[in-house]
Amino acid sequence: MTLYRIGELAKAAGTSERTIDYYTKLGLITPESRSMKNYRLYNHETLVNLQRINQLKQEKYTLEEIKSLMGKWNAATPEAEVSGKLVQLELQMQQLEREVKALEPVISGLKPGQASRALAALIPQGVACMEAIRLLLTQGPPM
Repeated sequence: MTLYRIGELAKAAGTSERTIDYYTKLGLITPESRSMKNYRLYNHETLVNLQRINQLKQEKYTLEEIKSLMGKWNAATPEAEVSGKLVQLELQMQQLEREVKALEPVISGLKPGQASRALAALIPQGVACMEAIRLLLTQGPPM
């Protein structure tokens, strides 16, 4: 397991050491352990969390909101997370079905060549999405 000192973590995350200290004081990140010389050591998951924090900051979330979101993510079990994602996918698929039904009158009005081209453009993407979902459900996420 790779452990980072503050300077190494800051460099890997593209942030400052001062920011790492601040986030640690706020409880957004926590050190994994301490070295023999009492340096704080952070694991790879902390680096991933810093990337999430930066992304959420770019989306204009406050640090308080980010802390709350991260608490929810950390509290979620993998089963609950997967279940939630599957529910989201099902809702998205239902929405897509409604949109396709709304397009049926337009599609039926297309000339045969136009319909064939539209279908040829959509089939590979749809098949790729279905295959990705099938793989996730049967094999789990890649490690």
